[in-house]
Amino acid sequence: MSTAAPVANSAPNVAPGSVVRVRDEDWLVTGTEATASGTLIQVRGLTELVRGTEAAFYSDLDRIEVVDPRNAKIIADDTPRYRKTRLFLETTLRKTPEPATSAALTVSTGMLAEQLNYQRIAVAKALDPTNIRPRILIADAVGLGKTLEIGMILSELVARGRGDNILIVTPRHVLEQMQHEMWCRFALPFVRLDSQGIQRIRQQIPATRNPFTYFKRAIISIDTLKTPRYREHLKRRRWDAVVIDESHNLTNTGTLNNELARILAPRTDALILASATPHNGKNESFAELIRLLDPTAVSPDGEINEEAARKLIVRRHRYSPEVASEVGTDWAERAEPLNLLVDASPAENAVAQDLADTWLYSKTTSPSSNHLFGWTLAKAFLSSPAALRETIESRLQRIDVSGDQSASADREVSALRRLLILAEEADESVSAKFEALVDHLKDKGVGRGSDTRAVVFAERIATLKFLQETLPKSLGLPAGAIGLLHGGLSDVEQQEIVEDFKRGTSELRVLVTGDVASEGVNLHAECHLLVHYDIPWSLIRIEQRNGRIDRYGQRHTPEIATLLLQPDSEKFSGDIRVLTRLVEKEHEAHKILPDVASIMGKNSIKAEEDAIAKMLAEGRDIEETIPEPVGDFFDELLAGLDGDEDSSNLSDVVVTSNGRQLFDSDLEFLSQALGEAFGDPYEKVDWVVDDEHDVASLTPPADLRRRLTFLPQDYLKERRVADSLRLATSPATGKRSLLSARQSDETNWPAAHFLGPLHPVLDWASDRALASMAQNEVLAIRGDVESPEFLLLGTITNQRGQLLNRTFMTVSDGFAHPIRDIGEYLESIGLTSRAANPGPVDTADLGSLVGPAIDAAEGHLGMMYDGLANQSASLLADWLKRAEEWNAEAAGLVQRREVQDRRERVRVEQELARQMAPAQSIIRPLLVVVPREGTGGAA
Repeated sequence: MSTAAPVANSAPNVAPGSVVRVRDEDWLVTGTEATASGTLIQVRGLTELVRGTEAAFYSDLDRIEVVDPRNAKIIADDTPRYRKTRLFLETTLRKTPEPATSAALTVSTGMLAEQLNYQRIAVAKALDPTNIRPRILIADAVGLGKTLEIGMILSELVARGRGDNILIVTPRHVLEQMQHEMWCRFALPFVRLDSQGIQRIRQQIPATRNPFTYFKRAIISIDTLKTPRYREHLKRRRWDAVVIDESHNLTNTGTLNNELARILAPRTDALILASATPHNGKNESFAELIRLLDPTAVSPDGEINEEAARKLIVRRHRYSPEVASEVGTDWAERAEPLNLLVDASPAENAVAQDLADTWLYSKTTSPSSNHLFGWTLAKAFLSSPAALRETIESRLQRIDVSGDQSASADREVSALRRLLILAEEADESVSAKFEALVDHLKDKGVGRGSDTRAVVFAERIATLKFLQETLPKSLGLPAGAIGLLHGGLSDVEQQEIVEDFKRGTSELRVLVTGDVASEGVNLHAECHLLVHYDIPWSLIRIEQRNGRIDRYGQRHTPEIATLLLQPDSEKFSGDIRVLTRLVEKEHEAHKILPDVASIMGKNSIKAEEDAIAKMLAEGRDIEETIPEPVGDFFDELLAGLDGDEDSSNLSDVVVTSNGRQLFDSDLEFLSQALGEAFGDPYEKVDWVVDDEHDVASLTPPADLRRRLTFLPQDYLKERRVADSLRLATSPATGKRSLLSARQSDETNWPAAHFLGPLHPVLDWASDRALASMAQNEVLAIRGDVESPEFLLLGTITNQRGQLLNRTFMTVSDGFAHPIRDIGEYLESIGLTSRAANPGPVDTADLGSLVGPAIDAAEGHLGMMYDGLANQSASLLADWLKRAEEWNAEAAGLVQRREVQDRRERVRVEQELARQMAPAQSIIRPLLVVVPREGTGGAA
């Protein structure tokens, strides 16, 4: 005898808070998600056999029967101060996403970050409801806090039910820094997939399992994603949001970085790109960056739609009016740069003279067929004799491997060997520049018994190793006081060194680093001294280096020094003085320009380096090579965004608490929710509140521990969170806990994590409290109303299950009335944190009113649905029209492969755009309010 398979229903009309019947049991819906296998319903069991059990069902695989709210039973709330009613409404508010049509900021302003309006403006622009999807390039200059803006945007997306699945792609040396900021400041947990993290998950999940389906929120480096295995995993995953930091590295078509970006862009709803240098001077590269955000914003032949692009970019700098008026003393003005001219030693002068006579200014031809190779040697020498030795030896090896035995090759080898002997002598003698570095660091207080720290940049690994080996003895410090960071280290090693230097109690006093640390690393909390041991031949690189300590949050004057070797060779020495103008130019531009890239008009580090080398080889003055800024379309587009011309419309960003006035704080709500779920939370979960120190703690039960497994693994391990979860219950305590961790010998993770509005423990407590109350029941209370009044919630979702709009409404005497502000309404009926319960309600005659109340509410919601559908259709029509125009223009260019690829991308985007239209509406009765006098019978 065979058993018929259950008949699935592909689109059940449910939302968090709904009650459904699956497999003959009742379940409370705690979340929904649209997937390739139908709607995923996340639930908690209500009936006896499954009570408290967490589960998930796919609508294509199981019959999901929605329990009709018309059959809801009216139950009088007899709890003191209407605790049960307040808990139910509060959990409903917390579990119901903010509307996608809302531009108001709700949760990001309650996180552990400074409240800066210029950052709110960036968030509001990203969430602009007139855009079909959240897409933005955060092009703020170095130091303004792009990471915080990213965290704020992501937290608002989570509050809108559009942030369940998030991928962050960032340079590998800042993986932990980004993970730390997201968790500690925004309560957004991400699994860090560095080399150790990948090894760990291989032990947790099968080798064939896609890790991105197992970990809904992951942070990973672009280097890891380049492996074929991970590229294939990406193609089988859709995301709610993708963040790509340092996105200027994505723009060169044909590279793996660009291929990965093209894979991710059409597979995510929200896309956030971040870069302080968003264009590299090539029109097609900048167009590619815009195309990732919106393929129709760039025509098939590469022309950017300026109006469309402006909606996608936010860009400010240190002295933009909206920034300068806010940063105040939290961003100390940098001091004038200090250029330290150092007379070369005799051995160094011998090297410089040979370079000048043989390679740079020879009256005959250069020994090398590459006439700029002499400047490669000179640049290495200006870093250190050790770097010059390394460069010469590498060149000799390449010539040997090539087998070139020509006369020209013999001549170059002879010249290189002669120079190598001089470089070895200089390397083995006392370095004048090194002695100047030691004197400068000592003068600034770096040494034994001092907490003063400095970061020293150099381009060559040989130079860095030389500094690491020789600085300890010269400064009177132990070897462990000098940290070495360069790109040749593993991702874990890089992260450990950066985090160690940032920890206040670390013994590290000097970080010697290559330019791997010039992007993304925040070093300002414990350091305000920076030394350029050599000069990058790029204004962009100088600005990036300086930005590690010269950024928002720096409360000490940033002091930046540059060491300049000055040989006796007049011409060589003159060229070095010319190079000092790079440092001066960067400082001049720092105060007036969004970034220094526009000065040379090259907008890429390599292009600037090549231009400087060519200038030196041709003997031209630097003022000829670095003229006044010249604007092309891209410069003008970005310059027009400086200060964000749209900010006048966003200057008063709406901030709302979501109407949550039912409890005085997140802590009180959590305490009451635990009381509802466990009866005696102290006995069941060791719940303790220390009001004097603003700290609370509990022992996580099994279901909470399962949720916590997706928190940062280092945090779980180092703070033993599975044994005891400590919470900071005020922002001040949260900040102190963060500061204390930074000054700890053991860990950077705070002992007490701030209880912000998105903390996972609040979501867990909401689910537990709801499950203990919800049985398709509607609570009845007394309030300041004239006749029995139903409070109902109507929601409208799109085809992807995302909430587009919601409305609270009341129904009395058969008529529905929309509520403008749920907080004001609850206060008007007397349901606040200070409410009193005057006595039970007679519910005998109220049950018959539920159905008519829902019918009346559906009529009102239907009108709203039609209005939202028209609004959505109008919004989509504009974008779809542009897409059709793009397709028409591309029709004549389809023979070009790149146009074919982009055409397919536009087709995918069109289909996704159509899914944003309203698809279904749901009405849920939340509460019955009867007059304070009388029994509350039928009206």
